[in-house]
Parts: sequence; C-alpha cells; structure tokens
Amino acid sequence: MSAAVLSCPVPPESAINEHLPGAYFHDCYGIEVAGAPRSALGYFLAAVAATPGWVNALMAVRNKLVRLVGLKDLGHLGDFDPGKPASAYAPGDRIGIFTLLADSDTETLMGIRDKHLDVLLSVCKRSAARGERTPIAVTTVVHVHNLLGRLYMLPVTPMHKVIAPTVVARMVEA
Repeated sequence: MSAAVLSCPVPPESAINEHLPGAYFHDCYGIEVAGAPRSALGYFLAAVAATPGWVNALMAVRNKLVRLVGLKDLGHLGDFDPGKPASAYAPGDRIGIFTLLADSDTETLMGIRDKHLDVLLSVCKRSAARGERTPIAVTTVVHVHNLLGRLYMLPVTPMHKVIAPTVVARMVEA
C-alpha cells in the first residue's frame, strides 16, 4: 500500500518561504515516510531515479518545443549518476533538470534559471516525534520574468499538478 500524497502548506521552517513573495505560482505536496533513513536530497534522488517513463516523454516533447523559442533544453528529471551518493553532491552540481543551491540533512533547495522564469524546489524533511512517521514536503515556487514565462506556465501548471504528486509518491516507493 503506497503512502498518500496530499497538498499541504509550505513548512514554516523551510528556506523556500523567503522566495514566496511575488511568486507567480507555488504549491506544496507532502508525504509521510516510516522513519527518516535518507537525507532530504536522498529522498529526491530516490524519487527521480524512479521517474515514470511518461514524465520523461513529456520532458522530451517540452525540450523540443522550447528550443524553438530559445529556451533551455533541461534534459530529464532522472539525468544524474544513480551511483553517486547524496552526500557527494555540493551546491552548484546538476541533478537532473535542477542545480543544487543548498543542502542539509533536513532540506534541499534546487533551482532552474532561464530568461522566461525561475523555478525553485525544496524537499523539506520535517521533524516528527520518536517512532512516528516523518513528513516530507516538496514545494515548488515559480517566478516569471515576462510574457513568455506566463505563456509557458499555461500548459505547465496543470501538468505540474499531475507530475509533482506522482514524483513525490516515488520517494517512498523507491
């Protein structure tokens, strides 16, 4: 039986809160895990290592289309070395489509910068009482820079609402 992924508030202790003012879009999904054997980055790596094929297919279509308007080809969520442990990553490293910005055992902050928008992603491992399930919150924040960014978000927003919970669910399934 897989854990439920639910929409939830952004954790108050998350560093991503400072990026919420002025955001064009943000959401947060949570899932509870038994114990907390992985770091926040470890949970993210487990999730993207198990990215469904249909998500990668959508990313491939996205990458072909956005090149036509001069935007970055981001590759796929799972474009990283699965043999590299979470502890070997440092700020500035690429992990799939994201660049690692900050990392601790309890929170990982990653981002994508392009001329049309900036995306920030937080994986926050919240504290739980001893023996209770640990809540993990994954927050996405988007700041658009121009009309192209707003147009880009029209199809991305509804797709994100399907893709994000699917990927978050993989944190405990992987």
